Amino acid sequence: MKPSAKNTDEYLMMLPDDQAAALQKLRKQILAAAPSCEEYFGYGLPGFKYSGHPLLYMGAAKHHCALYGMMPKGFDEELKDFERSKGTIQFLPDKPISAAVVKAIV
Repeated sequence: MKPSAKNTDEYLMMLPDDQAAALQKLRKQILAAAPSCEEYFGYGLPGFKYSGHPLLYMGAAKHHCALYGMMPKGFDEELKDFERSKGTIQFLPDKPISAAVVKAIV
């Protein structure tokens, strides 16, 4: 049985290097876009709260990374190359979501 992480840093350390680097970059982009948000660890994933309310989560699966949360409408063109659902954007470590789109989502 794989040990489970208790915080974001532990979570990132358990990932392959490429996924950890991609999520660390995403983490910095989210914190830059919303400096007053609070990092926390919930549902087994690194998350971010704004004014005490969950804003976004990020995570990794076997073959991709993902940004989770309520995704605003209007990013169809910018996200056309990504696998998406109502609350998820999947991306590859070597093909991340652009910083401008992350900022706009946050």
